Amino acid sequence: MDGCGSRNRCDVGSRGGSLVLLLMVMVVVAAAVVPAGGQAPDGVVIAQADLQGLQAIRQALVDQREFLRGWNGTGLDACSGAWGGVKCVRGKVIAIQLPFKGLAGALSDKVGQLTALRKLSLHDNALGGQLPASLGFLRELRGVYLFNNRFSGAVPPQLGSCALLQTLDLSGNFLSGTIPASLAGATRIIRLNLAYNNLNGAVPSTLASLPFLESLSLNNNNLSGEMPTAIGNFRMLHYLSLSNNLISGSIPDGIGNFSKLQSLDLSDNLLSGSLPVSLFNLTSLVELKLDGNDIGGHIPESIGGLKNLTRLSLRRNVLDGEIPATVGNLSALLLLDVSENNLTGGIPQSLSGLTNLTSFNVSYNNLSGPVPVVLASKFNSSSFAGNIQLCGFNGSAICTSISSPVTVSSPPPPLSERRTRKLNKRELVFAVGGICLLFLLLFCCVFLFWTKDKKESESLKKGTMDAATGKAAGKPGGGGSGGSAGGDGGGRLVHFEGGISFTADDLLCATAEILGKSTYGTVYKATMENGSYVAVKRLREKIAKNQKEFEAEVNALGKLRHRNLLALRAYYLGPKGEKLLVFDFMNKGSLASFLHARAPDSPVNWPTRMNIAVGLARGLHHLHGEANIVHGNLTSRNILLDEGNNAKIDDSGLSRLMTAAANSNVIAAAGVLGYRAPELSKQKKANTKTDIYSLGMILLELLTGKSPGDTTNGLDLPQWVASVVEEEWTNEVFDLELMKDAATSSETGEELVKTLKLAMHCVDPSPAARPEAQQVLTQLEQIKPTVAVSASSSFTSEPSHTTATATTVTDDTKSTITE
Repeated sequence: MDGCGSRNRCDVGSRGGSLVLLLMVMVVVAAAVVPAGGQAPDGVVIAQADLQGLQAIRQALVDQREFLRGWNGTGLDACSGAWGGVKCVRGKVIAIQLPFKGLAGALSDKVGQLTALRKLSLHDNALGGQLPASLGFLRELRGVYLFNNRFSGAVPPQLGSCALLQTLDLSGNFLSGTIPASLAGATRIIRLNLAYNNLNGAVPSTLASLPFLESLSLNNNNLSGEMPTAIGNFRMLHYLSLSNNLISGSIPDGIGNFSKLQSLDLSDNLLSGSLPVSLFNLTSLVELKLDGNDIGGHIPESIGGLKNLTRLSLRRNVLDGEIPATVGNLSALLLLDVSENNLTGGIPQSLSGLTNLTSFNVSYNNLSGPVPVVLASKFNSSSFAGNIQLCGFNGSAICTSISSPVTVSSPPPPLSERRTRKLNKRELVFAVGGICLLFLLLFCCVFLFWTKDKKESESLKKGTMDAATGKAAGKPGGGGSGGSAGGDGGGRLVHFEGGISFTADDLLCATAEILGKSTYGTVYKATMENGSYVAVKRLREKIAKNQKEFEAEVNALGKLRHRNLLALRAYYLGPKGEKLLVFDFMNKGSLASFLHARAPDSPVNWPTRMNIAVGLARGLHHLHGEANIVHGNLTSRNILLDEGNNAKIDDSGLSRLMTAAANSNVIAAAGVLGYRAPELSKQKKANTKTDIYSLGMILLELLTGKSPGDTTNGLDLPQWVASVVEEEWTNEVFDLELMKDAATSSETGEELVKTLKLAMHCVDPSPAARPEAQQVLTQLEQIKPTVAVSASSSFTSEPSHTTATATTVTDDTKSTITE
C-alpha cells in the first residue's frame, strides 16, 4: 500500500485536516470575540465572577411576573441592557434595580461576588429569608434599598464594613434581634432606616459617632432602654424618629445639640421626666411629636423660640401648669395638640394670632375660663371637651365673667315676687297652635337636612351597599383586605398603610362635596362623621380594567409611597362594579388654583415656586426611577399642595387601572390643556419623555404665571417664550411677582434665567433631547440649593422609604446610581 492506504482514506484524511484547520480558526476568532469572562455581542465584557453572582441571584428569586425572563442563556449579554435592572461599568455590575416587580424567594449570598456593586434596590417585593452577610464584602456599596419585603433574622453586622455606604433602608420587614453596634463603621452613612421591624434591645450609643448622618428612622420596633446620652453628637441630623417603641427614661439634655434637626418624633414610648430646656434651642425644628409618653412638669416659656415649628403634639402625657402665652409666637404652627394632660389655667389670648392653625386640641385637661373667640369660632367643641370649667365655645356654658362660667344668666326671682295669671281660651288656642307650628317647622327642617344628606351620600355611593370592614392587618406599605361583613350587597373595602381608619359604612355615608370631574371620573371631598376628610375618586363605569387586573394593579399602587406623591390610602369595590379610590385630602387644592385663582393681594414668591418645582421633580424621579411608572397626565391640576406648599403628584399610576381607550382620552384632554408632548398626537402612548415635556410646561407655568392652555399672539407657551428670548427681552417672560423678587436680589435673577433654560430644555420638540427626571432634579437643586435642602426635609407627616439624590457627586456614574 501507498502512504494513504487507499484513495477513500486519503480523501477522508484531507477532509479531516481541513476540519481541524477550520476549528482552529474558529477558536482563534472566538478568543478574539469572547475574552475571559465572556463578552456580549455589542462588545460589553461581563466579568466571570459577576456573571456567576447574577446567575445565582436569579436562581434564588421567584419571578412571578416573568420580569427576569431576559436573565437567561449564556449571560454574555448581561451588561448590554438585555438583563433588566442590571447596570455595568467596564464589565462589572454596579447596580441592580428591581423594585415593585413582584419578586419572591431569597437574596443569594453570591451577591457578595459583585465587588463593584454600588446600588442594590429590591424594595417593595416579597423577598424573604435572611439578609446575606456577604453584603459586607461590597466595599463600593453606596445604597441598599430592601424595604417593604419579608426579610427575617438579624441585621448583618458586616454591613458596618461598607465604608462608602450612604443609604441603608431595611424598613418594613420582619427583622429581629438587636441593632448591630458595628454599623457605626459605615462612617459615610447619611440615611439609616430600620423602621417597622421587630428589633429589640437598646439604641446603640455607637451610632452617635456617625459624622454625616442626616436621617435616622428606628420607629415601630420593640426597642427598649434609655436614649443614649451621646445622642447629642448627631450634629448633622435633620430627621429623628424613635416613635412606637418601649424606650424609657428622660429625654437627654444633649438633644439640644441637634442644631440642624427639623423633625423629632419620640411619640408612643415610655419616656418620663420633664421637658429639657435645651430641647427648645432647636430653632430649625419644624415638627415635634412627644405624645403618648409619661412626661411631666411645665411647658417652658422658651418654647416660643421655635419659630419654624409647624406641628407640635404633646398629647397624652402628664404635663401640668399653664399653656405658655409664648406659644402664640409660633406663627408657622399648623397643628397644636396638648390634649389629655393635666394643664391648668386659661387658654392664652395670644393663640388667636396663630392664623395658619388648622388643627387645635386642648381637650381633657383642667383648663378654665373663656375660650378666645377666634378659636371658638374656628374649631368645634371636640377641641375643648373634657374641661368642665371652660366656657364660651359651642355647646359649653355661657361665660359671665372672665374667670367663671355659669349655666344661667341670673337667679330666678323669689316665688313671692312672681306674678301669675290664667290664660283665657283665645290665648290658650294661640299658644297651643304656636307650639304645634313650631314642632311642624322643626320636623320639616330635620326632614330636609336628612334628605339632603341622603342625596349627597347617594351621589358618592350611587347604588353601593353596606359593607362593614375594619382596617386591614399587615405590615406598613402593604395592602390588606378588610373583607366584606354584613350589609346586603357584599362590597369590599381595602386599606393601605397610613391615613385615617374608617369602615365602608363610614365612607359610604360620608357627606360628599364634588371637587371636580375628569376623564377618569369624579372627585369628592368626603367628610366623615368624626369630622375628618378624605378625597374620593369615583371611577367612571366601563373605563377600568376587569376586576382581577384592577385589583392586582391597585394593590401595587397602594404600596407606592413618596413624600411628593399623593398616597392611595384605600379602595372600595362595590357589589355592582363601583370603584372608589381614597386619598389624603389636600385642603390647599391644586397648583393650578394656587397660581391662577388666588386673590390679587396673595403673591407667590420665588422660593415657594422653586420649592414646588423641586418637589415635583423629586416625585417624578421616583416614579420613573424607582417605581418604573409613567404618569401620562401631568398637569398643574393634578399637582396638589399640602399646608407647607409642598407638591404632591396626584393620579400617579392611575393609567395602569384603565383601559387603553380611557388612557387615549386622557392624553387628548391633556392636549387641550396644553401639557401634551407633540409626538403624542401620533404615537398615542405616554412615556418618560412625554412626562418630562409636561414637567417642562409646569416649570414654564411657574415662571411666567401663564396657563399652558392659553395662547399669546397665536403662539403656544414654549413658542411665545422662545420668541421673547430671541428678541432679548428675557425679563418680559417672567411673572411680574418674580421680577419684584429679582429686583431685590441679583441671585434671584440668575436663578430665574437658569430655570427658564432648563424648562425650555424639557419642552424640546425632540424627545431624545429632553433630560431625564433625575437630571432635572439635580439641576434644580444646583440652581437653588437652599430650597432643595428645605424641600428634602419639610415632609415630616409620613416618613418616606425613598431617599433624595445624593448631595455630593464625585464621578460620572454616581449621579445615576446613588440616591
